[in-house]
Order: sequence, then C-alpha cells, then structure tokens
Amino acid sequence: MYQQMIFVNLATADVPATRKFYSKLGYGINEQFSTDEVVSVMISDTIVAMFLAPAHYSQFTQKTIVDSRTSSETLLCLSAESREKVDELVEKAIAAGGTSHGRTQDHGFMYGRAFDDLDGHTWEIMWMDPAAVQG
Repeated sequence: MYQQMIFVNLATADVPATRKFYSKLGYGINEQFSTDEVVSVMISDTIVAMFLAPAHYSQFTQKTIVDSRTSSETLLCLSAESREKVDELVEKAIAAGGTSHGRTQDHGFMYGRAFDDLDGHTWEIMWMDPAAVQG
C-alpha cells in the first residue's frame, strides 16, 4: 500500500547549527538531499523536514520569508508513543539549544508540550490515549 509522505520545508538562518540541533534530538540526516544550503532531517519514514538557507528557500516562493522568532508561520505537531516520550524529546530539544514554548497541556487522555527550535519554528509534541482516538 502506498504511504504518502510529507516534506515540511522551513527556512533556517544557520544550516550547520540546524543539522547539529536535530541530530541531538536523535533524528537522522539524509545526506543525499543535504548540502551546504539544505539539511534533510528524517523525522520518520514518511515525514521529512527540509531546512533551507534563505537564498535557497526563496527559489521556491516569491513571498517574504518571515522571521519565525518574531512571527508565527506554522505550528507543527508530531505524535509520540507515550507521555514519557513527549517529555524526553522536548527536554532533548531544550538541552540542544531550543526553548520551551507555552505550557504543558495535560487533559488526561491527551498530553503535550512544545519547543521552539533554533530558528523559532514551533514543534508541538503530543501523546493521545489510543482508546480516546477510537471514541
């Protein structure tokens, strides 16, 4: 069965620092699609985050590239397999130079935290009780 992939393209001010940051979170780097201007971060088999230097990013759009430290461009949300994994990933991000974003959301059946990466991109990490998803 075909598994659709998502490629999230985000501008980064510092490709080498971004590479190091996401490596510290435990994500792999796809060297085949990485250069001095781009780093391809493998979030999962079907999720790839492409971080592009502004000059490279601007080849794909005529829109102004926002400063994600001062403007919100998007909120990205990844699922985690447990509450503990949510905490683990967010703590790794903070230790690698990211910052905590907002407050912990604990609704019993759903638990989430968020961090901003080095460029200010907000990543929400959430766990949801599988029984709650099924209704």
